[in-house]
Amino acid sequence: MEIEKKNRFVEFVKNYGLYLAVALIIFIMALSFTLLATLGTTAPVSNSVIEFQLPMTDAMVIKDFSNTELQNNETLNQWEAHLSVDLASENGEVFSILDGTITSVDYDLLEGHSITITHSNGLVSIYSSLAEDITHKVGDVVKAGEKIGKASNSASGELDLGEHLCLTMKLNDKYVDPNNYLNLQEK
Repeated sequence: MEIEKKNRFVEFVKNYGLYLAVALIIFIMALSFTLLATLGTTAPVSNSVIEFQLPMTDAMVIKDFSNTELQNNETLNQWEAHLSVDLASENGEVFSILDGTITSVDYDLLEGHSITITHSNGLVSIYSSLAEDITHKVGDVVKAGEKIGKASNSASGELDLGEHLCLTMKLNDKYVDPNNYLNLQEK
């Protein structure tokens, strides 16, 4: 009796073993993909809301962001995409829009003096056309709303705009419209 049961099992495996192996492999793969997808979504999620600060007080937009329509740059006498927002205010003070770490303090002939701040979640803000008396240095940690400089006309590529701040933002190394993060149009 015992031998007969073993023979039926061996016969079953001979006839259907390949199908069983394929089904088992598919089951293991599906289980693996499900576990990987679940692990990817169970990371701790912060419920805190990111609060952006305005880069200037009482500022007005003098040249808006545009990555779809060309804008005339009167200083350079050329049409170009404008991947930043240019702001001007009476006092000209410039503030960090978020907590972050200063990752560069540079000078470029066209952009002028600039500070780059790296924030969390892949966000970077770049403040250009600043006055040259920048007191912050690379590695400094700044808080949202902390003064980081003063607007000027150091950006020779936009002299026609006068003293202003050129605010550029990137998310994961791609230019993004600051208007999507900051309420600039009503200021």
